[in-house]
Amino acid sequence: MTAATVRVPSADATGRPYATPVNASEQSEAELQAAGRRARRRHTAWVWVGRIGLAVVVIGGWQLFTAMGWVDKFFFGQPTLVWESLVHLFTQGTAFGSIWENLWVTVQEALLGFAVGTLAGMVVGILLGSNRYLAEVCGPYIKIVNAIPRIVLGSIFIVAFGLGMPAKVLLAAVLVFFAVFFNAFQGVREVDPNLVSNVRVLGASPLQVARHVTIPSAMTWIIASLHTAFGFAIIGALVAEVLGAQRGIGLIISQAQGSFDPNTVFACMVIIAAFTLVAEYLISLLEKRVLRWRPPARSEASSI
Repeated sequence: MTAATVRVPSADATGRPYATPVNASEQSEAELQAAGRRARRRHTAWVWVGRIGLAVVVIGGWQLFTAMGWVDKFFFGQPTLVWESLVHLFTQGTAFGSIWENLWVTVQEALLGFAVGTLAGMVVGILLGSNRYLAEVCGPYIKIVNAIPRIVLGSIFIVAFGLGMPAKVLLAAVLVFFAVFFNAFQGVREVDPNLVSNVRVLGASPLQVARHVTIPSAMTWIIASLHTAFGFAIIGALVAEVLGAQRGIGLIISQAQGSFDPNTVFACMVIIAAFTLVAEYLISLLEKRVLRWRPPARSEASSI
């Protein structure tokens, strides 16, 4: 004798399916997630409203004050004239070639300086942070070099290496080096000594300690410094170009300064700002990918 199989009807007498019962906790969790997504979208919308509003106030006020004569547009430029300079740069070019050629020169110098300075700052910072003897020996010399005005270093590099790209890359690399070095050095010093001791007791070599403990712990500090470091790379490349160059955005700024043309100076600033924003976005993506293991913090700079 076989047991009878009990079937639960899936539809009522009219053929309409019964509603599937939903767990109350699952429904509550889904509602909370939906509310969270709505709150995030609302927050993002208000952030963009604030950003656009601030830009409108600043640019509109600038245009208004110069149009009414409260601010002399001969010295401070005017938004409409800055726009005309931008159009002229992209359509007519400059005396040193097209704006794209000059921008590419500056971008190359900044990127190479950023790469060289970041790599050197990471290596030296981790090395000196891990070795107290080397830190005590090299510390005074690093402070001396860091105290030298960057414009003096730029002049030295121009004299030594000429008007080509190496001088610009070196100045950008020096500015980036110190921004990354101090963060890497402090990041290594912030590693829990008990954790390092436990790893060594388990038989880890110095290279394994650096690979699995020191460098991952310092990486948060290093990645955080890249946002500031890239700005320094742009500054280094532009300053070196202003001191002496054959092409580049800094050379265009220097020429505009000599001819009392603030609108072209502001136009070049707009171009550099747009490039820097794109680079900052890419660095933020890198930060999220490399540090995806880290729990989100309320005070993270990436929210700015």
